[in-house]
Amino acid sequence: MTPISSLCVYCGSSRGVNPAFIPLARALGQEMAQRKIRLVYGGGRVGLMGACADGVMNNGGQVIGVIPQHLQDREIGHSGITELKVVDNMHTRKRMMFDLSDAFCVLPGGLGTLEELFEVVTWRQLGMHDKPIIVLNAEGYWDKLVGMIDSIIDDGFAQPSARQYFSVVGSIGRLFDLLAAPAETQEPDYPERI
Repeated sequence: MTPISSLCVYCGSSRGVNPAFIPLARALGQEMAQRKIRLVYGGGRVGLMGACADGVMNNGGQVIGVIPQHLQDREIGHSGITELKVVDNMHTRKRMMFDLSDAFCVLPGGLGTLEELFEVVTWRQLGMHDKPIIVLNAEGYWDKLVGMIDSIIDDGFAQPSARQYFSVVGSIGRLFDLLAAPAETQEPDYPERI
């Protein structure tokens, strides 16, 4: 596997109700900086997005944020990151984030996070890329999502191979173990929780 130099993190622009999520996002950012892995994310300064970006920046790392103009106009863009790219719309944002990234990590988030996850999983299913996609199942947050995907498979709307398009891990350490493993030896964790 080619070493990962940039990781796209999809996560909430809210804090969520679980107090463990903000420290988790910061810790991921800190670990990325220590490993010299650039963060690519949605450019926000709030919620888990801002916490992850701050974790990278506060530890000497590099961050590229990509934000659409209509969100930048609401003054939620992060002005303290390495580079903030302002684009015309959400479609351009997602494509640019994809192009800038070697792999994807999904932290807790809402509908936008789900939409981003399903897009890159679907693109992988269609053979449009083979970049790793890893869901970090903090506090069992994604247990119901994993269950829903299992149900879709059981009901015949997806093949069992759909489980191979992404991994579900229970720790930041396991996330980086998977990213460092040669692709041919990777066996997705499905599911795992912390």
